Amino acid sequence: MNAPLSSGFVNGNVSFWYRSLGLPAPGEPLGGDVRADVAVVGAGYTGLWTAYYLKKAQPSLDIVVLEKEFAGFGASGRNGGWLTGALAGTPERYAKTHGPDAARRLQRSMFAAVDEVVRVTAEEGVDADIVKGGITTVARSAAQARRLREDLDWQREWGWTEEDVRLLSPGEMDERLRVSGAVGATWSPHCARIQPAKLAQGLARAVRDLGVKIYERTPVTEIAPGRAVTPYGTVTARHVLRCTEGFTATIPGHHRDWLPMNSSMIVTEPLPAQVWDSIGWAGRELLGDMAHYYMYAQRTADDRIAFGGRGKPYLYGSKIDERGHTHAWTIDALWDLLTSFFPAVASSQVAHAWSGVLGVPRDWCATVHVDHATGLGWAGGYTGHGVTTTNLAGRTLCDLVLQRDTELTSLPWVDRRVRSWEPEPLRWLGVHSMYRLYRLADARENRGLTRTSTLAKIANKITGH
Repeated sequence: MNAPLSSGFVNGNVSFWYRSLGLPAPGEPLGGDVRADVAVVGAGYTGLWTAYYLKKAQPSLDIVVLEKEFAGFGASGRNGGWLTGALAGTPERYAKTHGPDAARRLQRSMFAAVDEVVRVTAEEGVDADIVKGGITTVARSAAQARRLREDLDWQREWGWTEEDVRLLSPGEMDERLRVSGAVGATWSPHCARIQPAKLAQGLARAVRDLGVKIYERTPVTEIAPGRAVTPYGTVTARHVLRCTEGFTATIPGHHRDWLPMNSSMIVTEPLPAQVWDSIGWAGRELLGDMAHYYMYAQRTADDRIAFGGRGKPYLYGSKIDERGHTHAWTIDALWDLLTSFFPAVASSQVAHAWSGVLGVPRDWCATVHVDHATGLGWAGGYTGHGVTTTNLAGRTLCDLVLQRDTELTSLPWVDRRVRSWEPEPLRWLGVHSMYRLYRLADARENRGLTRTSTLAKIANKITGH
């Protein structure tokens, strides 16, 4: 059915998160050639965390951050607000190059990074509506329930204990939140809800307070050893760090590094008490599911439901809709799924819809790298897990730039090499085929298939997911 839209409905315009704050007035652009010790390209979470830890570690460093729009304009201000310990990629893939113990260390570092973000935001006085309520993952069909149990067994094999993730009984599930049609669920403490734009803006303020210069409205047209070139001047620096995630494809020479995958969200109006009485969700945990065409959701600080999933997954030629406009059919699909989870929400309306892009490497594993011979470095490819992963990446980039031999610099994502994505039209065909097959697989499983559909396995094979 068509989603009911509120009288003040907004489509795009960055995100609801910024609508609730008001779009920030962009800072001054670069005003000419500048010299610095470190130039950071991109003022999203990765760039801001990197600048933060570098300046904390070595206050004498002259650090410049260059941003095309304003700090937190991209995925950092549009995501689902999941501060999750989930790993970008699988332990098996990192273990292939560094062994299973190294892969386990990376996973434990991700768990610890959730608490690190909570610690720093408290220390810096950043109010980002953080509630560490964990994450509930539900299964709503027999096939999903089977995957849920298999996933739990797999996690046990990799060392996840009962304290890291556990199966919920039906009674425990109902005490937490009541999802229509749920036949199984797990809960993990390694996740916290955030308001993404508040985190981005608060972090930008903290970085500026440390003395880092953030030049906004300053697109970078070329990244080369020792320099970042913009229309308004060139920043010359010993280290130039690319922290552009889903926007990486727009930089010359990096068109096929990471595929810009679209994700879309809707948010309801504030829901009345009687709706919450039927749903529960008092713990404010995050919510995900075991579908192939998966969803993600949170209960916001002002008692709305923010609900996301894949819309039009990829635009031909790695193009990006920077303003976040969302197609009507995507809004309708997200609304239908939301109300199937929570029928009581059907009496509400959609207040805002928006979209953003995340960076996907060919092997779906994140990387961090600094080449001291050229001074060039980067981090990214978070595949949708960037809220937490950016913090770990920022700390790792800091240690690499300062040439420290630490636990972080030995993690298996450091210096990981990934082949480029195929040229068009293969990229477009591959991604759209994957999601078409995922939708068909979910439909088959919802009609009673008790095991994972072969179509989903074919989709994973096509794209290396």
